[in-house]
Amino acid sequence: MRDTDIAIREVEHFFTDEKAREPLKFGAVVVSEATYCHIRVRVENRNGKTADGWGAIFLVDFWAFPSKVVDHPQRDAAMRQFVERFCRRAADYQEFGHPIDIYLELEKALPAVAEEVTKNLALAEPFPYLAALVSGSPLDAALHDAFGNVNNISSYDGYGPDYMTDDLGAYLGSEGKGRYLSELVQPRYVSPLPTFHLVGGLDCLRAAEVPAKAPNDGLPNSLDRWIERDGLSCLKVKLRGADLDWDVNRVLEVYQIAEEVASVQGRHELHLSADTNEQCDSPDYVIEMLETIRAASPKAYDAILYIEQPTERDLEASRHDMRALAKLKPVIIDESLMTWDDFNLAVELGWSGIALKSCKGHSMALLFAAKAELLGLPYTVQDLTNPGISLIHSAGLAARLRPMMGVEANSRQYFPETSEPERSVHPGIFELTNGAMSLDTLGPTGLGYRISEIPRDIFQR
Repeated sequence: MRDTDIAIREVEHFFTDEKAREPLKFGAVVVSEATYCHIRVRVENRNGKTADGWGAIFLVDFWAFPSKVVDHPQRDAAMRQFVERFCRRAADYQEFGHPIDIYLELEKALPAVAEEVTKNLALAEPFPYLAALVSGSPLDAALHDAFGNVNNISSYDGYGPDYMTDDLGAYLGSEGKGRYLSELVQPRYVSPLPTFHLVGGLDCLRAAEVPAKAPNDGLPNSLDRWIERDGLSCLKVKLRGADLDWDVNRVLEVYQIAEEVASVQGRHELHLSADTNEQCDSPDYVIEMLETIRAASPKAYDAILYIEQPTERDLEASRHDMRALAKLKPVIIDESLMTWDDFNLAVELGWSGIALKSCKGHSMALLFAAKAELLGLPYTVQDLTNPGISLIHSAGLAARLRPMMGVEANSRQYFPETSEPERSVHPGIFELTNGAMSLDTLGPTGLGYRISEIPRDIFQR
């Protein structure tokens, strides 16, 4: 027991409909709109002090709930209903504890809530666990934010023995005995933070390719202009995973453009990552792709930092051995990583490391990162096109951990208007300089949002 322990007193959710500036293509889908979910939690600590915390995420069913038999409107409705039902359960939970312990207890209800939603909406297939994680994630973030706010500390300063009853042994087993998350967390936010710019499957690469109907809002409409504007040095390339010539040429052209623009600006460091979003039949496809790239351009090959989730998310169904691919480049698990069983199976199958995403929950992101560090595995912090406070949260997470090369952030490309209120307070997070974010504006308590200063209607309570 700690005086800093919290208990939930109120839970409130909010949905808004957001339209993309330009469509985002990843894997086999195209996203042009999304439901943005905010959750507010009011907590009380054992001293009787109360404070609010906030979390937010896009409910991107295209990624979390892909389906050939349940259409997008019904999947979106299902994720909204899941949020509503899960928030009611959270509001009924009155026990005091650390936010990690509270959320892990609440997380046990995810399968039951998923079953309720499936039955209530008569879905043609079960509501998936990944969609449950995404739908629950803003509540998890709100708990951590509230914990920091009510105790007048940064949330990241609350993961040591002064605030947590249990060490990592309670979560990770014997390998975590006597260790605390505070050993993993950096003492301050890393700033500037290198930032990956997304090259979507439909994105124009050169200004000459931009169609007349492209947005005329002052933002770039092609990769070369984005690189010029933001001084980009980190690029994440979305690939098809079933069209070798297209994928190879896409990587080579992206690298060539980046090298051309960077050299004019006097920059020479370039980093690429490649993501097929599960579209490859086997890792052999990626091995052939990488070998072809290396033969055509050793410099482009050397610039590739890692490969993200090349094959389907059901690890047990395919049990692809990733060792041969991992000898060429680190291969990072993303969509497949939801539980400890997934983590352990990925290690067994030879995956190199893990992708952390705030959309799967802040609490488990911290614990997954801790296990990765103990095992000596690399990890990255990836995006779900996080806008507004969800991007502030994701960037802060990356800046207080030790991921491979910063953070991914692409809402500034596809949903910039959604972040306008937050950008007025944290311009350096939403406008890159020399390819990096500045996190110098983050506040001293909670997750650093500075909510009271953000001119978003739902925050002015």
